[in-house]
Amino acid sequence: MPKDYPRSERIASQIQRELAMLIQHGLKDPRLSSPSILEVQVSRDLSQAKVYFSVLNPEDAPQCLQALTHAAGFLQREIGKVLKARITPKLKFIYDDSNIRGRNLSDLIDSAVAGDRFNSGK
Repeated sequence: MPKDYPRSERIASQIQRELAMLIQHGLKDPRLSSPSILEVQVSRDLSQAKVYFSVLNPEDAPQCLQALTHAAGFLQREIGKVLKARITPKLKFIYDDSNIRGRNLSDLIDSAVAGDRFNSGK
């Protein structure tokens, strides 16, 4: 009988919480523009963790990704101290701009609807 909440998901959730605190309080890199950790996906064998993040200003994303990648070893070591596992997943940071693309698409739809209202009012 399969478990409802697999171990990899529990570890991903714990990594997400720890990363948010570590990035906010433990890193002093000026390239970090307060990234938000959106999601962590851990492989079944717990060897890798994909960390999806977002930033408020999309222009800051490359520098933020560079800073997070540079600090990945430190972050992995700190997470390993808290995690109750033999293996600490290797962290891979991925910039996720889906919320920005969604907002742009929503604005585009809103402007098209407004244009239709304007044209149908003639």
